[in-house]
Amino acid sequence: MFKKFLILSVIFLIAPFQSAIAAQNFTLIKAQAKLSDDTYLTADTLKDRLNQQGQELVHQSLIPASQVSYFLSQKDGVQTIAIRGTANLENAIVDLTVSLQPDPILDIKLHQGFASAARAVYENMKPYLKKDEAIHITGHSLGGAIAVILGMYLQHDHYQVTQLITFGQPKVTNVTGANKFSNLPLIRVVTLHDIVPLVPPISPLQIKDLDIFWHMGQEVILMGDKKYAETNGIKSALRATKFTTSIPNEQNLNAHKMSTYMGRINELQDNPVEVPYKTDINLFGFSFD
Repeated sequence: MFKKFLILSVIFLIAPFQSAIAAQNFTLIKAQAKLSDDTYLTADTLKDRLNQQGQELVHQSLIPASQVSYFLSQKDGVQTIAIRGTANLENAIVDLTVSLQPDPILDIKLHQGFASAARAVYENMKPYLKKDEAIHITGHSLGGAIAVILGMYLQHDHYQVTQLITFGQPKVTNVTGANKFSNLPLIRVVTLHDIVPLVPPISPLQIKDLDIFWHMGQEVILMGDKKYAETNGIKSALRATKFTTSIPNEQNLNAHKMSTYMGRINELQDNPVEVPYKTDINLFGFSFD
């Protein structure tokens, strides 16, 4: 009980407050979800699938060390980068390398595994990128985490990152890093029971050092039954405190699948209903709801 009280107290004291953004465009989110889903296709079917969506495949690559796969496509003068989620043992090792380490380029701390993978993707794709065209970035799970850090590198180097939508994305930085890149146009789409967006969890050591893993951007929670909720800042972080007492189960695993995301997003194409997200958490008599 005291541990949870300490977590909430520290979050309340150091966390930035963020304002909400406009109502979500689920047609746009669906288009990016399809591209994230396409990253799991084999090379011989990817080009045809992209053509069906009006996208032209520019480049596809598999990074040898991390086995991270991504593709770069183009449509109507917009470059889209889509990065595949966890698909093998090498990817899982990237996921599990969870320490926050200083990044000399961005001057913030980043999840060590995700940052290393993002740097490799960036170096691999640089010859194919155009600075005079807008860039959209998307990815699921591990791919979403790499997408966010890649967006940071691209923004730092003055590329035009105009859209960044992730699905089931874990955390990649701390409060300081989230503040520095708060202007990234990030929408994080999650399902209600997917626990991957809640990790890495808040640890006592991070609280001691006031160095807490922290999400950035607007969180869109797919609730099911044509309903969704939105959170950000403190309220989004408080969702992660529930993970500290939960045990992953089959419902959590299914909630993280890209097929589940596609189903929930399809439900929201017509007359989506926004509902408030309830944390059911109170601090010093103050309700975060």
